[in-house]
Amino acid sequence: MTVADSPPDASDSHAEDDFLLTDFSPGGADLGWYVLNDNVMGGRSQGEFRMGAQGLEFTGRTNTNGGGFSSIRTQPMRLDLSGRTGIRLHIRGDGRRYTWRLETAARWRGRRVSYWAEFATLDGEWHTVDIPFQGFVPRFRGYQLDGPPFDPGQITGMGLMIYDRQDGPFKLHLASVSAYTAEAPAPEVSPTSS
Repeated sequence: MTVADSPPDASDSHAEDDFLLTDFSPGGADLGWYVLNDNVMGGRSQGEFRMGAQGLEFTGRTNTNGGGFSSIRTQPMRLDLSGRTGIRLHIRGDGRRYTWRLETAARWRGRRVSYWAEFATLDGEWHTVDIPFQGFVPRFRGYQLDGPPFDPGQITGMGLMIYDRQDGPFKLHLASVSAYTAEAPAPEVSPTSS
């Protein structure tokens, strides 16, 4: 789900029931972000990030002659988001598709599994993207798996990646990352006959 929004103005960009993970402010949580590009597998993509007045800016150039991806990831963590519905990102994009990654302790054939969910961006516009946990797909080195299921109570890392199979420059501003809770729909009341 994407909702058009305004540039980050800290206090009013989060819903009251959101659990703020980071807003990249000087006093905010330092999640130890680092870059991991496709050069780990012989690729030629480039990517970097920097912190600025509008949060984290993730920029670079993808090259599909090789792996075709660039990513930033957090240092290992322990995060229990049980009872939450998903991840909420406040971003300004470039019109390309990005992927939010979550990691848990889950394994497939003894190897670490990550969970991916793609999202679209609007070119040059600030907007909020809600990514429900049920939309995260288990993957190993980019290959989709049948399982194990995602457990939001066992998150050990997060990341942002561009892997849209396109060559060229990319630029995404990330103002905040939160966990959100969707309101449960009101129960339907049926009229009773007397």
